[in-house]
Order: sequence, then structure tokens, then C-alpha cells
Amino acid sequence: MSGPRHHDAPGCRGPRHSRRPLPLLTAAAVALSAAGIGLFTLSTANPAGAADANLAANPGFESGLSGWTCTANSGTTVSSPVHSGSSALKATPSSSDDAQCSQVVSVQPNSSYTLSAYVQGSYVYLGATGTGGTDPSTWTPSASSYQQLSTKFTTGASTTSVTVYLHGWYGQPAYYADDVSLTGPAGSGGTSGGTTTGGTSTGGTTTGGSTTGGSTTGGSTTGGSTTGGSTTGGTSTGGSTTGGSTGGSTGPSGGGLPKHAVTGYWQDFCNGATVQKLTDVNSAYDIIAVAFANATTTPGAVDFSLDPCLNYTDAQFKADIKAAQAAGRKVIISVGGQNGTISVTDSTSATNFANSVYSLMQTYGFDGVDIDLENGLNPTYMSQALEDLSAKAGSGLIVTMAPQTIDMLSPSSDYLATALKIKNILTVVNTQYYNSGSMNGCDGNVYSEGSVDFITSLACTAIQAGLDPSQVGIGVPASSSAAGSGYVSPSVVNNALDCLTQGTGCGSFKPPAKWPTLRGAMTWSTNWDAANGNQFATQVGAHVHALP
Repeated sequence: MSGPRHHDAPGCRGPRHSRRPLPLLTAAAVALSAAGIGLFTLSTANPAGAADANLAANPGFESGLSGWTCTANSGTTVSSPVHSGSSALKATPSSSDDAQCSQVVSVQPNSSYTLSAYVQGSYVYLGATGTGGTDPSTWTPSASSYQQLSTKFTTGASTTSVTVYLHGWYGQPAYYADDVSLTGPAGSGGTSGGTTTGGTSTGGTTTGGSTTGGSTTGGSTTGGSTTGGSTTGGTSTGGSTTGGSTGGSTGPSGGGLPKHAVTGYWQDFCNGATVQKLTDVNSAYDIIAVAFANATTTPGAVDFSLDPCLNYTDAQFKADIKAAQAAGRKVIISVGGQNGTISVTDSTSATNFANSVYSLMQTYGFDGVDIDLENGLNPTYMSQALEDLSAKAGSGLIVTMAPQTIDMLSPSSDYLATALKIKNILTVVNTQYYNSGSMNGCDGNVYSEGSVDFITSLACTAIQAGLDPSQVGIGVPASSSAAGSGYVSPSVVNNALDCLTQGTGCGSFKPPAKWPTLRGAMTWSTNWDAANGNQFATQVGAHVHALP
């Protein structure tokens, strides 16, 4: 294959290598403020009773900070403002600390819990970790007076304790919290709090709903009742779940993504495209792939560091990842790129790869990994590495791939073989339908790069090889500057999407079936898209999200 081989071409990337206040999270913050996004899950396992005991210790902070631990000595108690009683929590973030106050609570396995608290301030978060399932989180961008936040979760089969937390945001003013409540079956350690609350929250309003790593998106909670929302494999309305498909499978590893998702690569280097912080990435992107992790001297292992050209601190980067996730988006680390030389060719290097990627996930908060190795990969050992990573990270892991077109032409091609081996944990393969020249489609005919037929006939190849349509995405450059060849206008991408999902908008190639669960589209890169007026995000992004 001739010509440039990667996303960066023709502007090849150079050598790899102060916290901004959160109000500059303009697109996400405005969207969330308007929608009032709150995260919640629905469950029928051991539901909390109508008058369960509050398991939180010192829930009203009437005993100072007893039972609570606050990072960086950020917390204290005050007599005003309070929601009830005579005391409340006041915690003050700094430029490097989000003022998290937390406590460990004893719970029962396989049980449902409701967590709520009254909060006041800007960018106040409530959540729980260590649940053994989908860790819940909800937040408010602005509460000028006390507002109730509420979320739900279900514990895993071996979970006996969870950590509940409140926190603010880096560099923001102090926040206040009062009347924390965790209701559900008490753990073997007994009930910590001892107060009784109703099973349904009253007062305050939490609206919106997008579960990070869970199954509910687009719903809303108001005054403790659930309205709207769609669930994987069913529809949630008015707090009840009814069976029925929303249009087909969302894949084995949907990870809380919408049925149709948009992926964008974010450049951790400067090459002439618009330089972005994660907060600058258009809100249309559901998956942000941070490009790229680097090889180390340890075979198979990778690491990551921010390029100095970005003027981006680790603390700010980590905070911005968390903000994107709070907005319902996924942030993953991409491995490889045009110049990537990561080699996973035996069991040892496979283990090193899995361990190093998992370490990056823990360090930065990444939701998963993207495999973008354009110098070949070994299906046997890369599959082993990704299965090992899945065992460490759990079912919420996002695994994506961005193979070159030539690497997906048959089930024996290295990338397609790998994808089929890990089909049980694979989220999506966004093949690069560019920088490739003409190729044979699934019908054996030759199609020219840069056309609807090229995209649809090659997507057909992947699906006919055995990938679920929900695991197949269309990868294209964001502009003519983003790749050496293969750029197509947003209208061509949208026609290809319609052709594959609905049988309309096709060229001369007619797919043998309609695949309405096709995952969506990807572009290289969010930076090049920004330089091109965000045409991909606004036109293709909107079209993807409007697909039935």
C-alpha cells in the first residue's frame, strides 16, 4: 500500500512527550446544565423498603466530621448554611484537590441502594465507589441553595462495603452538603446511621440521566421518580422496566454508551491542527480516544505523558477526564499510531501490555483502550492481553480498534482475526476507510476510496466475517488536512450510515441486509475537526445520534 499510513498524514506528529477553572468546560457544562444530567441505575434486586434505615454515619454532620474523611484537610463543619439541624459540611477545593469527603459503609451483596444528599455550590458531586457493579455518580453544575442529589446502585456478588463520597471541583469555591442518606439492606457490620428515611426521595430535583458504564441513558429523575430513559434491552418509563428491544443488540461491551456512538481521537501532540484541552472537545463525541500511549523498554508495556506543547498539567488532564465522564462520555487511551512500535508477541509481553494499560487506567481514570497498531499485531497474544485486561478492569471496559482498511479484508487478516477472538469484550472496530487506495468489497468488486460504496462494502466485509453490527463503525478523516487521501464530506458519511442501517442513500453497492444497530462513526481527529469548523461533530455527530 502506498502513501501515508496513519491518521497524522500528511502532518506527521513530532516527538512525544495550570489548571483551567471548570467553567471553561463550556460545551459539556452548558449541555449538562441545560439537561440537568444526573446518573442513576435501575434495579429490581432486593429493593430498598419504604422505611429503610439510613446507613450513613453522622449524615447531618451534627458530630463534626466524625465518620468522614476529607482530602487535603479540605473539610470542616459550619452552622450556616444548613439544610436541617444545626450543622453542615463545608469543603473547599484547591487548584490540585477537589475536596472529596467520604466514608466507608457496610452493605450486603446483590442488593439495591439509594444514595442522596442535599448540596449547595457549583459543580458538586455525589457518588459511590467499590460497589462491585456500576459505580454511580451524579452532580449539579450550580445550586444557589440546597438541592437534593440522588442516585442508585446495586452491589456485586461479593461486595460487603462501599465508599460514598461528595466532592467539588478544582479551583472552584467551597461547597456545602447536609443530610446524606444511604438506604438499603444493612451490611454485617450493622447500621451506621440509625435514622429512618422513606424509600422515595422528596424535595429537590435531579434531572437528566446518563449512566457511566451502566445501562441507562437519557432518562430523568424528578423529585425521586424516574421518567423517560432508555435501557439496554428494554425501555425504562416511570421507574419500571419493560422488556423489548430498542433496535437490537448494543454489543457485549457497550459500557454505557448510546446505541449509536461517535468516536473522536484527541491529539496529545501538536501538528498544525487546533490544539485542544479535553474540555474543548465538541460534546457530540461519545468516546474520546487519547492518542497515543508510547512503548517502553519493557516488551509489550506502554506508558503515557502529555506533550509539553499542550501546556496541560496532569492534574488538569485528570480532572477534565472526570468531567467528561460526568457528562456521560468515555475517555480511553489509544495505543500505537503511525509511529507506534508496541510489540505483543508472547505471553510475557501480553501480560506486560495488560498490566501497563490497567495502570494507566488507574492513574488517569481512562475507561478503556483503543488498539491502533499500524505496524501489525499478533492476534493470539494481543487477544490474550486484552482478555487479561478485561479480567482486571471488569465488564465496563471499553475496547476499540482502528485498523487500516487492508487489515480487515478477511477473517485471517490480523486485526479482523483479533477482533473476532475478543468479540465477547469488544466495543467497536472503527476501520480507517482512508489512506488506502481501492479495495475489494464483500461482493468481490473493487471500489474506489472516498466513496459511499467503498465504506459500505468494506463494513459489510467485517459484519459478514462475524462481527456484530453494533461492533462496527465508520472511520474517516475530519478534513482533507487530516489524512493523505480518503476524505469525504459529512454528507457521504451520513449516506453510508443510512445505507448500512436502513438501506437508503446507497451507491451502486447494495448491502445484503440492513444493520440498524451499526455502532456509528469515528474521525481523526477532534483537533482537525475543530480546525474545520467542527463539521464532523455537528453534521455526522447529529446524524449518528438521530439514527433509529
